Amino acid sequence: MEEPIITIKAEHQIENVINKSRFIAHIKPVADEDEAKSFIAEVKQEHKEATHNCSAYTIGNQMNIQKANDDGEPSGTAGVPMLDILKKLETHNVCVVVTRYFGGIKLGGGGLIRAYSGAVRDVIYDIGRVALKEAVPVTVAINYDLTGKFEYELASTSFLLRDTQYTDKVSYSIDVVATEYDAFLAFLNRTTAGKFDLIEGEVKHLPFDITT
Repeated sequence: MEEPIITIKAEHQIENVINKSRFIAHIKPVADEDEAKSFIAEVKQEHKEATHNCSAYTIGNQMNIQKANDDGEPSGTAGVPMLDILKKLETHNVCVVVTRYFGGIKLGGGGLIRAYSGAVRDVIYDIGRVALKEAVPVTVAINYDLTGKFEYELASTSFLLRDTQYTDKVSYSIDVVATEYDAFLAFLNRTTAGKFDLIEGEVKHLPFDITT
């Protein structure tokens, strides 16, 4: 099985204030370089009165494309430190823009590096990263009298419950990592005594939370 691809959950932003300067970090998952450039342009338009809109992005599952831009800050104090955080946290296919509104107090080279890299780290951890893994989306339907044991044991597994629907039966939408599928079938049979209806989807890359 291929290694999971790490990215972020969704578009997000946070703001840090350092010595009266506002640093607003905007981040977004992007599929290609055109989408990254479009996101940078959108942020620059929204914050056209800002002192700087520095950016960095990685594209490709091997980070084949890596770009950084200081947008007027001293060379090497913004874009590259931002890119370094994306790489350190193995965050693929994302674009980040850090908008700075200067507060009147100079931070110096080291201060700028810490401010810009810190903003990127903070926005990534605030929204949370996900690992895209090859997985099978399934729907499992069982009778109500089986739900107690099923749900109790499901909570202690790595099978990811996405949704629950209640009709004449209880239907669970679950994502199962492809390499764990045989174990999932064994789990179903054990917790329901084989009394379940199963609909399998196609294997695809699906997001699973990670904690580091």
